[in-house]
Amino acid sequence: MVEEQDLPPRPPAHWEADIIAADGGTVHLRPICPEDADGLVGLMERSSDQTRYYRFFGPMKRLSEKDLHRFTHVDHADRVAFVLLLGDQLIGVGRYDRYPDTTDAEIAFLVEDAHQGRGLGSVLLEHLAAAARERGLTRFVAEVLTQNARMVRVFLDAGYQASRSYEEGVVHLTFPIAPTETSLAVAYEREQRSESRSIARLLTPSSVAVVGASNDESKIGSVVLRNLLGYGFDGPVYPVNPGVRHVRGVPAYASIEAIPDDVDLAVLAVPADEVAGVVESCRRKRVRGLVVISGGFGETGPAGREAERRLVASARASGMRVVGPNCLGIVNTDPAIRLDASLAPMVPGRGRVGFFAQSGALGVALLERAHTRNIGLSSFVSAGNRADVSGNDLLQFWATDPGTEVVLLHLESFGNPRKFARLARTVARTKPVVAVKSGRHGGLTPGLAGTSVAVPEQSVAALFTSAGVIRVDTVAQLFEVGMLLAHQPLPTGDRVAVVGNSTALGVLVADAVLDEGLTLAHEAPVDIGSTGSPEAFRAALQAAVADDAVDAVVAVFLPPLVRTPEEYGRALRDVSVGSEKPVVATFLSADGFLPELTVPDAAGMPDRGSVPSYTTPERAVIALARVAEYARWRRRPVGTVPELPDVDGERARSVVRGALAETPAGRQLTDGEVLALLGAYGVPLLGTRLATTAEEAVAAADAIGYPVVLKSTAPWLRHRTDLGGVRLDLGDAAAVRAAFAAIPAGDPVIVQEMAAPGVPTVVEVVDDPSFGALVSFGVGGVATELLGDRAYRTLPLTDLDAAELVRAPRAWPLLDGWRGSEPVDVAALEDLLLRVARLADDLPEVLGLTLSPVIVGPATPWHGGRSLVVAGGTVRIGPPTARVEPGPRRMRDLY
Repeated sequence: MVEEQDLPPRPPAHWEADIIAADGGTVHLRPICPEDADGLVGLMERSSDQTRYYRFFGPMKRLSEKDLHRFTHVDHADRVAFVLLLGDQLIGVGRYDRYPDTTDAEIAFLVEDAHQGRGLGSVLLEHLAAAARERGLTRFVAEVLTQNARMVRVFLDAGYQASRSYEEGVVHLTFPIAPTETSLAVAYEREQRSESRSIARLLTPSSVAVVGASNDESKIGSVVLRNLLGYGFDGPVYPVNPGVRHVRGVPAYASIEAIPDDVDLAVLAVPADEVAGVVESCRRKRVRGLVVISGGFGETGPAGREAERRLVASARASGMRVVGPNCLGIVNTDPAIRLDASLAPMVPGRGRVGFFAQSGALGVALLERAHTRNIGLSSFVSAGNRADVSGNDLLQFWATDPGTEVVLLHLESFGNPRKFARLARTVARTKPVVAVKSGRHGGLTPGLAGTSVAVPEQSVAALFTSAGVIRVDTVAQLFEVGMLLAHQPLPTGDRVAVVGNSTALGVLVADAVLDEGLTLAHEAPVDIGSTGSPEAFRAALQAAVADDAVDAVVAVFLPPLVRTPEEYGRALRDVSVGSEKPVVATFLSADGFLPELTVPDAAGMPDRGSVPSYTTPERAVIALARVAEYARWRRRPVGTVPELPDVDGERARSVVRGALAETPAGRQLTDGEVLALLGAYGVPLLGTRLATTAEEAVAAADAIGYPVVLKSTAPWLRHRTDLGGVRLDLGDAAAVRAAFAAIPAGDPVIVQEMAAPGVPTVVEVVDDPSFGALVSFGVGGVATELLGDRAYRTLPLTDLDAAELVRAPRAWPLLDGWRGSEPVDVAALEDLLLRVARLADDLPEVLGLTLSPVIVGPATPWHGGRSLVVAGGTVRIGPPTARVEPGPRRMRDLY
């Protein structure tokens, strides 16, 4: 029997991860264990003499039994090692060993020759550094032979500040391992490249196998094969069906392993219980990616979710990404690829729009709608259950894909909202991202197995706003905005000119322009009249686009009685082609691109300058308003996160960690702890003291200075003036004694200086387990609370974010001089928001924070020289949720 003390210590579970290599393939990383001895021997045997020499500084052929035991038996603290696995083969190892009685450790790697150049050394470094930081280490030391230039670059290019010295052909490198802006930027750039390449491997295969291909037209395998062949895929297509010799006239194979040539992509259209066996065959065949059309997985319940997890884990361990299961498929319209590995009966032509749809069933309808509106796509992915490939992966791909200029997303849920926000914010700076999100009402997002996960609407709205995502309410608006973005320039302002041949339609457009928050460039629409000629229409349009006071043009047209409408359409198109301002139209109530409004490209698809037509004027203006809002966001400077040098982070952390040490599950901080925490972040607090007796209350009031306020600390009474829990404007000791005696419950009281009159506001931090922290702001009062007049932003908060947040509530005029009142010190409010956001970002243990009331007055000397004071606050702490640091690169966790 093995004694417990003889067992090796267990490493943390989160040290295990799936990783995307630089070439887009996947590998598995985990801590080393004694059972890896044979794998380590095999790695040494497959490594070249040079690789072994670089690692061990000598011609080591094999490890001794002593070394093998030492390398595979570690304590996961002072001695840590990670291995990289592809299938069941160990292809790399990295380790650190702490120098005794220091916070330094020596680090070393060994990666098999066949897998060098895949960025695996950088991955090992990131994960070892993260583990070392957890164990209290601060620096790594590396000894590298001078001729091993590749390994030297691994350390120097990681973004750490390394010091170098040379001695007898060895480079001695020492560097701190704390994350820096540079190291994070390097990691994000590498993540983007690797994830983008992993999607490119799926969308640009050289060969495709359809497993489950069938001659039965009712089978999904038949549909997929028909679409692949019919769309003209530029490469071999291999039907796999053990029961027939040919499928649709193409030679069939009994299994994927029977195919004599390499297979890049396998499309699985077999029953769910056969998928695992097919994945194993794909592993042996070294297929590079899978599209699993088959259903019967996560959408069916817990057993299906477990089968889905095993499917993805097996695929990733073998180097494959997975689209699906239960998906519609993927499409790449690139003429050099022409890949239609989907069930869609209708695929749009080539265009500049990348389209992601989570739903498989709805994807058919979405593609059909895009086709009928003549919207060209660059690529399309239906993720189905989103077990592996998600919208975040597609954002990484489209960020640098030269064929994609606009991104459309149909989302039912988020895999990693924090990462989505980071990626979308980056992509949206150069390419518009338009999203429609299901489950807006009731705060519910459909789960993968029919369950629902609560997602507050304010979280989604704040995420999209901060990231510059154009949010639309319906699928129709998704395409309407996409049409405009793909074919017309962005407006440089909000001034809209209306040109048409109908007074009634012109008035409708003018009303819609004002309703959507845009500005009319002229007092009235330009109306050429119902009998106006095409030449008059052209002249009016040309004058509008040439007018410096106009940023965009809406053209409205009803067919004349005597002339053909095509002449007017060509006039509209010709003006648009030469315009640097967006032109949209309501033309014959058509939806999409009419021939006369289209500038065709070489394939006959709408090119730039084509004018999108909308069935109603209101729809045209709504699309234009969404684009104008996005253009404003893109013109806006990025903003900066201020340093706030007076913040005492260590003091604040000691307060929070001390409280969690007492109550690990979390609790609400005491008033004294709240005062200490807020004081560490420079939050301007009213003079406050605690008192348990009437005499203590009088002494506190004497020290603070009259008049004062007494507040009960009982949760059900604090802030409740109506129940007697708050006593205001106490001018002397007698009034304090009387108030103390009158406050019910007998709990300690807060003695606080009386604030000068001002506008009460509320600042909050709301922690969402999925989205992370949101900072909210609103004007205080029953009316605004009843109407939910709060604005939200995600972390981190820049100076420009804070300025927008203060001005976002509908009650903003109350702060800006409403009805002749003096405007408040807005700069002080912005500074408070930045301090609260910094607190939330620094301390993920803070799960909720409310400052109420925050009383703000004019910028002129007001309350003892302060223009803003915080009169009350509560803070709730607990184990961190989604706001913890993202850590080293890893795929979405399955373990």
